Amino acid sequence: MSKVVSYELVGNIGVITVDNPPVNALSHALREGLQSAVNAAQDDASEALVLVCAGRTFIAGADITEFGKPPQAPSLPDMLVTLENSRKLLVAAIHGTALGGGLETALACHYRCALPTAKVGLPEVKLGILPGAGGTQRVPRLAGVKAALDMMTSGNPISAPQASEMNIIDEVVDTQDLKAAAIEYAKSLVESGAPLKRVRDIKIDAGSIEPGFFAGYRKKLAARARGQIASDRIVSCVEAAVKLPMDEGLEVERKMFMECVQSPQSQAMRHVFFAEREATKIKGLPADTPVRDIKRVAIVGGGTMGGGIAMCFANVGIPVTMLEISDEALERGLGIIRKNYSITVKKGKMDEKEMGERLALISGTTDYNDLASVDLVIEAVFENPDIKKEVFTKLDAVCKQGAILATNTSYQNVDDIANATKRPQDVVGMHFFSPANVMKLLEVVRAEHTADDVLATVMKVGKKIGKVCALSRVCYGFIGNRMLTGYGRQAHMLLLDGATPAQIDAAAEGFGMAMGPLAMSDLAGLDVGYKARQAREAEGEVMDPATHCVASALVEAGRLGQKSAAGYYKYDPQTRARLEDPEVTALIEEHAAKLGIKRREISDEEIVARLFYPLINEGALILEEGIAQRPSDIDIVYVYGYAFPAAKGGPMFFADQVGLKSVYESILQFQKELGPKYWQPAPLLEKLAKEGSSFAAWAKTQS
Repeated sequence: MSKVVSYELVGNIGVITVDNPPVNALSHALREGLQSAVNAAQDDASEALVLVCAGRTFIAGADITEFGKPPQAPSLPDMLVTLENSRKLLVAAIHGTALGGGLETALACHYRCALPTAKVGLPEVKLGILPGAGGTQRVPRLAGVKAALDMMTSGNPISAPQASEMNIIDEVVDTQDLKAAAIEYAKSLVESGAPLKRVRDIKIDAGSIEPGFFAGYRKKLAARARGQIASDRIVSCVEAAVKLPMDEGLEVERKMFMECVQSPQSQAMRHVFFAEREATKIKGLPADTPVRDIKRVAIVGGGTMGGGIAMCFANVGIPVTMLEISDEALERGLGIIRKNYSITVKKGKMDEKEMGERLALISGTTDYNDLASVDLVIEAVFENPDIKKEVFTKLDAVCKQGAILATNTSYQNVDDIANATKRPQDVVGMHFFSPANVMKLLEVVRAEHTADDVLATVMKVGKKIGKVCALSRVCYGFIGNRMLTGYGRQAHMLLLDGATPAQIDAAAEGFGMAMGPLAMSDLAGLDVGYKARQAREAEGEVMDPATHCVASALVEAGRLGQKSAAGYYKYDPQTRARLEDPEVTALIEEHAAKLGIKRREISDEEIVARLFYPLINEGALILEEGIAQRPSDIDIVYVYGYAFPAAKGGPMFFADQVGLKSVYESILQFQKELGPKYWQPAPLLEKLAKEGSSFAAWAKTQS
């Protein structure tokens, strides 16, 4: 039929084989070939048809190389009409993953069989769009309204056995030869006189939907969707599936799909999709750079962070040795890991057997000599440079040649740490985010002498343990924490200038952040920042009281945040609900008066600009200094490490959408109103703003 679609007769069954490596994406050639194959098969000797895919997966989704390009006929919806209207029974045989358009293709077939290891899903919401080829109309007809909504608004894939329970899959076949099993299944359907089971012919009983169901579902979605429109539009499409005939429902779906595709939110989320893949590429590092074999890992430090990192490796079957300074500390650390896994079991996301297997991969020691044979060791001790250097000196003495020595430091100079060893080429930063077993970001920090194969290995290992990796050069705080300084500083200064904690957090959450900066500080513990400031002052740094006086006063009053049921807010001891506290307002007013600051009303627009424009400005400095490889890497750090809303695309993409000229002029206005100390435009931002350019355009000139 075409280069990517072939057709053959196997007895009385016509077999259509898709072969479009690496993931059988729905390219124009595939759509055209599949449509031609089904049309041609209508007039041959076949009694039924089987659609099967070569390689490691069924059709995994759209062809990302066609994103943003003019569509070529046949469109996916048109191709699916051809499949659904086949006069001959058509069976989809699924292995690997059938995602997005891949699942919609299978749903247009009359029957579906799958291997038990297969997964299916409609992940479009994660790109700010919705299933646009019948998914919102067909899945509710098979699985029911609520199950369909849960599947589409989460975007998460489900297993073939789960899909079978939801009537999305008709037959789960446990076999080594899916093609042969699918042919036999098709034959059995023919012999039994099975009808052409078109999903479009299934009627949804509107009377079975409780009054107010859709309104209630929307309300629940609003809390987690944080302003993303795609989830809400999916609900509208499913409402149409309940109330309207199939063709009219498809028209609603198409209209809503185009609205989402053209939205700034989808543009931002698609940017994140591509940026995540781009971030894995290290400039100047050949794709075929050899990697070191990582068969066993050690973690130095068994606290919350060290335990979480150990879990990351055990979760993918890599044995881990955790080192602590005493038996008591070691048992405490191993206990935290056991507790974390037990919570997962209680939630039904893991069984006892799997928990036992993972725990068996984690051993403990108090003796550095037990790390002699590991391939990778990650230090996760206190943020004290002297302690870290001491650890690396010991590791240098006991670890085998070729072992990678990594530090999980959030701030410290990785070059200084590397120089505590005789093998700086083997030292690298691996900055995990807490909780390490949950958070997806891994900042990989390239020191001055880090070897190419070390970088390549760490990027590969990061992917294996499920992390999104972004490369940083050495500077204080690397990409993420260095930029965060301005965000936190302005949150505090906004308090003194007249905003309340609740107003600041509400503005940030309205922007799309999961939690505002002051609520987040309460969650993390105000004493953490307090101790860090004490350490910096002990080293001779003179700190501006306007940037921390309220936070320090809260700690000194015993208000440490959620852990003490009081910080910027009061917290209900049972529910942890946060409540505004007049004592905090009085404290803020007192410190503003001491500093001679006249408080005023502050708009939400000013709050958003003062919180997020410093991120953008510092990001521009980071790019100029070569700390980050590209603007999109900064976006990845913030989306995956700091919960910056994906629907805004990350701070640098957000800046381009706002317009660099507008950002630059706002910074100049803040400089005029608030003083120049914290409002100096980065030279790169100034240059691009005056040229009418963007960070994205600048990045193209750097490649």
